[in-house]
Amino acid sequence: MTPSARLLIADDEQAPREHLRRLLAQHWPQAKLVAECANGVDAWDEALAQEPTICFLDIRMPGLTGLQVAQRLGQLSQTPQVVFVTAYNDHALAAFEAGAIDYLVKPLDAERLQRAVARVQQRLQQAAPAPDLQALLQQLLPRRGTPRPIQASVGKEVRLIPPDEVVYFESDARYTRVVTADTEALIRTPLKELIASLDPDQFWQVHRSILVNSRCIASALRVDENNMLLSLRGRNEKLPVSRQFQALFKGQ
Repeated sequence: MTPSARLLIADDEQAPREHLRRLLAQHWPQAKLVAECANGVDAWDEALAQEPTICFLDIRMPGLTGLQVAQRLGQLSQTPQVVFVTAYNDHALAAFEAGAIDYLVKPLDAERLQRAVARVQQRLQQAAPAPDLQALLQQLLPRRGTPRPIQASVGKEVRLIPPDEVVYFESDARYTRVVTADTEALIRTPLKELIASLDPDQFWQVHRSILVNSRCIASALRVDENNMLLSLRGRNEKLPVSRQFQALFKGQ
């Protein structure tokens, strides 16, 4: 068994979410449920806070879908195992089967859950890496259209800022600071909601409170085993990179 397993459940429907929780408590009592979420945005935020080893993600959720959450999880230094929860008619089933990705079909079946849990436990016991989801997810995720401009306050003026012009976003408890090459502005949208509207290939979350435009990054300096700093093109400030996100910066 795997007593150290830490579980995250995400499903926007309460009944299936509770059913999955009960089945896991019955068939994997050694595991600890560290987060239960009703949407993809909260699932991503809780994954950063709780660092689960296994995430059970419903594919169709508001904010961020299960596929989008998995795409972001794949950027972390310690990538959790992912088990998708899906419906019978979901287009992703055949792709999951071909890619040997764990999935559960609603309505959830105890025997099928046991098989998925057994596979995950085996990988954890063998310290095997999580399956590489990125190529599969690129096929399944819809392409994003042109992002809407960001409406931000600069004094008494409301300015419309194209996302491409943003160097980085930085959030605190009340506001998110929008930093461009020549100005700064404030928005009330929390960072965890903002990421749902931006392209993860361009905007990289590098800290719980920082989202940076990857095109504006000049270099990443590893200060020590746990600390890294980013230098930006044309700017003097250095941005911290959390340990979770240091896998984004790998020398070739």
